[in-house]
Amino acid sequence: MTILQRAATIAAMTFSLAGLLGNSAPGQATGLDRSTVNLTALANLNALSPQNVPQIAPAAATVAAVEPVAASEEEEFDTLAQAVAAQDSAAADEALQCLAGAIYFESKGEPLTGQLAVAEVIINRAKSGRFPTNVCGVVKQRGQFSFVRGGQIPNINAGAAYRTAIAVAKVALASAWNSPADKALYFNTPDRRPSVRAIKVASIGNHVFYR
Repeated sequence: MTILQRAATIAAMTFSLAGLLGNSAPGQATGLDRSTVNLTALANLNALSPQNVPQIAPAAATVAAVEPVAASEEEEFDTLAQAVAAQDSAAADEALQCLAGAIYFESKGEPLTGQLAVAEVIINRAKSGRFPTNVCGVVKQRGQFSFVRGGQIPNINAGAAYRTAIAVAKVALASAWNSPADKALYFNTPDRRPSVRAIKVASIGNHVFYR
């Protein structure tokens, strides 16, 4: 190739390159790049909108949320006396007051097992479907307990015997101790039997229990 031919070729290439750069002006190229960036940014913003961003709790909060809560365990007692002694003397609940009143008037002075058995008779009656369906209804039922006056339990001197009756009532209602007169529905003194046909379940203190 001669020098003139080389010069002509270089000149043609220069003009071609200049034309190409003229058609792809910096402003147009920048605008294209901006469009690409904007679309990408918009897609990223949509992807990271609050409703799409998973909420990551702090490590401590996560541990606290999954940490198992220890279930309360039922206290076990070696004797009925221990179960009774573990109870407090508050009697705010109406059912508890009715049950404690029946224990007090029917069996104060009896051994704890005898007092618990009296409580079980009342609870068993409420569950039997043959008597009123709640403790107070059973205790106040007409003609059943002689201490009831006009459908009401008399006032009680809040001494040691009544505090014991409250504790026994709590043990009975919580099923914290098995009664020796299980499933009994009646009780009476040894010289008197229930007017209904009944099967003797236990004899405790001055009472005989029947079902």
